[in-house]
Amino acid sequence: MRLSKIAANVIACVCFTFSAAAADEGGAIAIQPDPAPAVIPYLTHDEPGDPAAMLAALRRRVKYVFVVYQENRSFDAYFGSFPGARGLYSQPPTATPGFYQPFLDTDGATRLIHPFRIGPRDFAADLDDMDHSHAVLLQKMHIAQGAAAMDRYALAEEMKYVASGEKPSRRARQHGLLPMAHVDCDTIPFLWSYAARFVLFDAFFQHSLTPSAPNAVALIAGQSGETQWVKHPEQAPKGGSYASPGVPMTGNPPPFWGSAEDHESGTPENPRYKTPPQINQTYANLPLTFAGRDVAAITGADRDPARDLADIAGDIPAIAGAGRHALPWGWYQEGYDREVTDAADAPRDGAHLSYIWHHNGPQYFGYVANNPAMAAHLHGLGDFFADVAVSHLPRAGGVFYVRGGFHNIAGLTPADPDPAVGKKFRGDDDHPGYADSEISDALLAREVNAIAASPYWGESVIIITFDEGGGAYDHVPPRLFETGPDGAPLARGPRVPLIVISPYARAHVVSHEVGDHNSVIKFLDQLFRLPPLADLPEEAAARHEGQAKFGQPWLGPKDDGVPEEGDLLSAFDPGRLAGGVPPLPPDYAAIAPDRLARLPLDGGAGCRAIGVVPVDLQPIFTATGIDISPPLDFNPRPETDPSPVR
Repeated sequence: MRLSKIAANVIACVCFTFSAAAADEGGAIAIQPDPAPAVIPYLTHDEPGDPAAMLAALRRRVKYVFVVYQENRSFDAYFGSFPGARGLYSQPPTATPGFYQPFLDTDGATRLIHPFRIGPRDFAADLDDMDHSHAVLLQKMHIAQGAAAMDRYALAEEMKYVASGEKPSRRARQHGLLPMAHVDCDTIPFLWSYAARFVLFDAFFQHSLTPSAPNAVALIAGQSGETQWVKHPEQAPKGGSYASPGVPMTGNPPPFWGSAEDHESGTPENPRYKTPPQINQTYANLPLTFAGRDVAAITGADRDPARDLADIAGDIPAIAGAGRHALPWGWYQEGYDREVTDAADAPRDGAHLSYIWHHNGPQYFGYVANNPAMAAHLHGLGDFFADVAVSHLPRAGGVFYVRGGFHNIAGLTPADPDPAVGKKFRGDDDHPGYADSEISDALLAREVNAIAASPYWGESVIIITFDEGGGAYDHVPPRLFETGPDGAPLARGPRVPLIVISPYARAHVVSHEVGDHNSVIKFLDQLFRLPPLADLPEEAAARHEGQAKFGQPWLGPKDDGVPEEGDLLSAFDPGRLAGGVPPLPPDYAAIAPDRLARLPLDGGAGCRAIGVVPVDLQPIFTATGIDISPPLDFNPRPETDPSPVR
């Protein structure tokens, strides 16, 4: 394969490149100095204004927060070449952890791979899934002595497909290449357009060093069961496998609520799930604090209070005592109820075949799913578009989460003519292995368009983010806050993208504010004056107990009292909030509807359509002759179709 010299967009430095020859006799990699080009960054944010004044202004102007939650893309996989961001080419390769990574070639020799760009010609919209289990993520990040080297993504992925003592097959080698691929605005033009027009965060991490379900829970709870583990150590996962139930959550067992073992709640399941369900999650989350002073009455409708409310008994009076009005909320997820993709003879509540059970964070909590008053806040994706179109959301405002699924309600099919791809890759939540990135990008644009065209735009904030990186390479080592029952790091995980869209947002800004899913919670806490989850009596007591038992001060939610946990305020323009600068109009966010219906999006030339030049395609960079094209035998889908090669 071709291993080219790659430099970074820094001024007046000397970079280095590894030679294609894997190693000399002593095993050392040969290094050659290489001059680096200077690439002008896009724009980076300055410090926000006075936080108290900004929050006061936000409270006057913002009533609606929409959290559009996507799947399994690392920051570098999607924005590694975004101008102005801390990306793959923003520093010398030797200063980029994991830039050169070892893998085994088919002849058994150790060679090196570096990041490479793929686009519509490489069918980048439809990638096979990569391993993102807790155990393999630990291998990929290569954590030693409390720090992550971020340099085993290729090798750990490849070795899943190599038998002990055997040389890798071509298919195994192709799997190993997948984590090192990255895309840009030619593949996902709408995401890049939002990032360019509004605010892109480049230091936002997934909370849990795990796959999707724990991070879906962390988005609303700031944890994935750490305080429950402290209180109930016997509930720790057994064996640490991908599907092991227990707390803290480390895998993707579906919720107990809705499973065959649940005879009470009536919440839905997807019949394709065959694994044992997760145990009931019993710690505090945002839906609990959203209940405000009505929390006692709302939780009073729980079908099994002795089991569901035991670990929040002290939180309920504390939330009620704060005296805040209940805050409306909703969780809209494709397939939860009947969708347009359901057959005419499907049950009235839907067939749920597009429903990804383990992506529904609230359904893991008995006091939500096992309570009709709480479960009424859970809806299908089609309901989101219907509610926004007829202005059915509560006039008081609220927080509304939006997620896709296994299918797409727009009826789109991938641009790739391969019949296997057309059949398999019709999802719209951006998860490799079943979702098409262009279909997912079009769904995002439809969601933003719906909000922009509604009365809610002038009072809204839209947060687009991802649950976790999906096993794709990201070079920035996260701060490791927690260790789980297995003795391995549990939080944080790798970086994921986050974009803030609002009439009151800064324009053309990359924010370097550090945070994770708790930052979204912290923003909501502050905006709506919610009691922080970390400060609720039950969670605070468990955190103190975790310090005493395990010497870990931050087990549990981190929306207060934790270092390096931002609140997203850097996304907002003090002038727009104060009224001296006009708010951004809805047509600034809108994408023309005719661009959403044809794949490939923008004819595969999205960068030109939105007027952004990725760092690795800028003239000052390309003039160096550096080759970032894929290896000759790169295959985006070695699992789906092992035969195609370049």
